[in-house]
Amino acid sequence: MSPEDAEHGPEPGPRAQEAQEISAPGLAATGGISEPSPEAAEGTGEIPASEPGLRAALEAILLVVDEPVAEVTLAQVLERPSREVAEALRALAAEYTAAGRGFDLREVAGGWRFYTRADCAAVVERFVRDGQQARLTQAALETLAVVAYRQPVSRARVAAVRGVNSDGVMRTLAARGLVEEAGTDPDSQAVLYRTSSYFLERLGLRSLDELPALAPFLPDDVETLEEQQK
Repeated sequence: MSPEDAEHGPEPGPRAQEAQEISAPGLAATGGISEPSPEAAEGTGEIPASEPGLRAALEAILLVVDEPVAEVTLAQVLERPSREVAEALRALAAEYTAAGRGFDLREVAGGWRFYTRADCAAVVERFVRDGQQARLTQAALETLAVVAYRQPVSRARVAAVRGVNSDGVMRTLAARGLVEEAGTDPDSQAVLYRTSSYFLERLGLRSLDELPALAPFLPDDVETLEEQQK
């Protein structure tokens, strides 16, 4: 053994070298010990820490869809077996029902989607119709006034009075239940509209006879303007 060997000691054997490599600080950062890859984790059935659980992932996706999503599509997106996804969906649906949630998860039209529970229909309807805080736009108020004072009236007639197309506004008023169809014009076959009973309810009127007189708010030459529009 040379003096140099005596100073540094004998060379470590293969097992000692392996132990030193494992215990060396910072070795994982340099590649000596590597973290299991996502592929390896997937092979063992484990989900990487950065990924949500299967149930959480399904809930997140189903909250943003606007139509039922098929199990196969969900399985492809989440890279999970279709059988596993189907079991998780049914387990979620059963869990929501058992907990008495206000929504449920239904399988309809070949896919899955969240729906409000049937028991809550009356509450939801009351919120949608009466709980709306949004005010009518100026265009909607003008259109509603034309219908209220000239009913039954067609969309074309409303547009002529306002001087602008009112189809979109009329659809909005109909969706809110303030106006409704009232037959068709015998000459043009155009759909006629009138205000609804809900309109009277919202304004606190017993009948259309209680509408305020319109004459004080009209210009002096209104008759001339109407003749020019015909």
